[in-house]
Amino acid sequence: MSRLTRTDRPYDIVLFGATGFVGTLTAEYLARHAPAGLRWAIAGRGTEKLERLRERLPGGTGTGLLRADVSDPASLRNLAEQARVVATTVGPYTEYGEQLVAACADAGTDYADVTGEPEFVDLMYVRHDARARETGARLVHACGFDSVPHDLGAYFTVRQLPEGTPLTVDGFVTTDAAFSGGTFASALNQFAGSRRLRAAARERRYHEPRLVDRRTSAPLGAPRYAPEVGAWALPLPTIDGQIVRRSAKALDRYGPDFRYRHYAAVRRLPVALGGVAAVGTLVTAAQFPSLRRRLSDRLKPGDGPGPEKRARSWFTVRFVGEGGGQRVYTEVAGGDPGYDETAKMLAESALCLAFDDLPPTAGQVTTAVAMGDALIDRLRTAGIRFRVAATR
Repeated sequence: MSRLTRTDRPYDIVLFGATGFVGTLTAEYLARHAPAGLRWAIAGRGTEKLERLRERLPGGTGTGLLRADVSDPASLRNLAEQARVVATTVGPYTEYGEQLVAACADAGTDYADVTGEPEFVDLMYVRHDARARETGARLVHACGFDSVPHDLGAYFTVRQLPEGTPLTVDGFVTTDAAFSGGTFASALNQFAGSRRLRAAARERRYHEPRLVDRRTSAPLGAPRYAPEVGAWALPLPTIDGQIVRRSAKALDRYGPDFRYRHYAAVRRLPVALGGVAAVGTLVTAAQFPSLRRRLSDRLKPGDGPGPEKRARSWFTVRFVGEGGGQRVYTEVAGGDPGYDETAKMLAESALCLAFDDLPPTAGQVTTAVAMGDALIDRLRTAGIRFRVAATR
């Protein structure tokens, strides 16, 4: 039955983790931008907190409320069976995320999260992609700042270049924003679990089908001065490059030979060197449990900056794409990436999965593969800029 008209479940969207910092922002965004007739609910483990949140939401009396806990698989199955789309902000996902993915895969329920954890995404592919393909569920990870601007920005850039030719795209990220407690916790877990991360990646490669007559790559690259953007380019070892590459593997539009590189763009060399040193120190500290606990206590999941700080925050991702004798410069830009825009991206992804006429897909898929142009249109309407800066 068409996803546009299906009413076989009580809710179009259920937001799990709604009382956390990003969860609350997402709930507020959905309440303010809910289309007419949207049937949605907030979910979490604390009924009293959910009730207080519902009282604050615009039109909150019409919002459903579901109790669910990551330690109670039966409650997660019940949640998944009541929704067409489940969006979740409950992380770190490697610790708390799998049971909900499994429940959605079994129930044929579309799933979206804001994880930036490569280990989690790889393990969910190995363990639940096949089941989701059987039931028709779309499992869409990284629907926040990791990795919507980068995945859709690379997709948008590719669509400005000739078809059927080798293509390269470089993405350069600039931000002025603070980390969320959940993002910080996820980063510490990744730094501490590098062996597990590599093992999960190997297992995924073993299960993934190989491309035939096409190539894709996302090399880390090396630090360099990038005259095309007038900044020092520092390779970003985040999940974003992996997500872009998976989109390229799934879509022929990326051409017969596609390469993506992902950088932080820093104008001043001393700042660039300081950033490298800070990340190195954090990686080292994460290897020691006592130091990791002390770092975690400084910024806990659910913590975040106030509205004044968020209002001053912004991000810009500039892309340089080349192929077929052409070069194109594009840009994706918006406000506070870690909180306000991440909440917006997750909410619009859930609405897109619930209501838009999308390509037929199932299993673990990226935002570009699952939603592509439809999600770009939604985000543009919501105030995130996608534009072509120049073509040569």
